Amino acid sequence: MPCDTGDARDLVRQLDRASLVELQHYTKLEVESRTFGYLWEPTCTIGLRQTIAEQRALVAERPEVFEVQFTAYGYGWVVCHLEGIERDELAELIFEAWRLSAPAALLEVRGERLPV
Repeated sequence: MPCDTGDARDLVRQLDRASLVELQHYTKLEVESRTFGYLWEPTCTIGLRQTIAEQRALVAERPEVFEVQFTAYGYGWVVCHLEGIERDELAELIFEAWRLSAPAALLEVRGERLPV
């Protein structure tokens, strides 16, 4: 079953110290004040921090679902059209974005436990 913005919000809320910061045109996803994603309700898309290699792989594999958002500070941000992915895949993508942004102490506590 395809995802929607409600799925994204639910998955983010399950991550340690993650927060949803509501702004005028989008929602910013943060962990300890470090941004790991953006959620756009009107377009049903989410932008997530990934490695550059993962960004390229996702876009090459399914360009109808993923697109390059931007590259900065050694990370490749990717936009995902939520209706094109299943919840378990979204959980992995959100978890990886969170993991790339979270402090080491939080990573130790969380381990590899994905949101569900």
